[in-house]
Amino acid sequence: MRAGATDARRAAVLGSPIAHSLSPVLHRAAYEELGLTGWSYDRFEIDEAALPGFLAELGPEWAGLSLTMPLKRAVIPLLDEISETAASVEAVNTVVLTEDGRRVGDNTDIPGMVAALRERGIEQVDSAAILGAGATASSALAALARICTGEVVAYVRSEARAAEMRQWGKRLDVDIRTADWADADRALRAPLVIATTPAGTTDALAASVPERPATLFDVLYDPWPTALAARWSMYGGAVVSGLDLLVHQAVLQVQQMTGRVAVPVEAMRKAGERALAAR
Repeated sequence: MRAGATDARRAAVLGSPIAHSLSPVLHRAAYEELGLTGWSYDRFEIDEAALPGFLAELGPEWAGLSLTMPLKRAVIPLLDEISETAASVEAVNTVVLTEDGRRVGDNTDIPGMVAALRERGIEQVDSAAILGAGATASSALAALARICTGEVVAYVRSEARAAEMRQWGKRLDVDIRTADWADADRALRAPLVIATTPAGTTDALAASVPERPATLFDVLYDPWPTALAARWSMYGGAVVSGLDLLVHQAVLQVQQMTGRVAVPVEAMRKAGERALAAR
């Protein structure tokens, strides 16, 4: 069992750039609801070069860290152990600092995606499409390994990216096929579409949304809604947002860092919505 409500414990999010991160808002909202008055959560601008020194200076009051780019892979050699989930995509977004001084890495993005979909009633699909082929796409593929029973088609811009996605599919045991980005409008008829691309990339696809779309999971949250998500909702399709993902992966982080099981999902989501509205 971890420290009690009034014990001074620390956690933080690390990355570069980091000023935009909503993690402090979400974690602090959870601490407040859970009555963890002695807990604090901060953000630190840390790149790969600064990471080893930062970790070396952490004292026993530290409970855990959230990691964003570019640290998710760079942290792995600095850890004592990583979970199978993190190892499957070679990416750690959560470090739990144990009472005996060990650093344990995990990836809550993958189960966070699954939880966000489950919240909207998506337990299983027979096929899916992924837009993009970056780091988030590999996490999406790992999530689909848990819920998709058939083929996944990834729409990418280059053969190099296509080869990477096929390699991830092989590693994750997912039936994957790659297709050219020029044909990405075809993706929109899939039972589940996961958009993992940067802001603006999918805007041109909005005009191709079918009259009865199924489910779109767009990992962006700012700006929101994206043009694709707005058109999708207008046509009555189900939309899962990047904020949903951010909240659910943060819930899992809070559970691991604090030892509390009942984490306030809605309080965290509302805090995130308020913070985004104020930007």
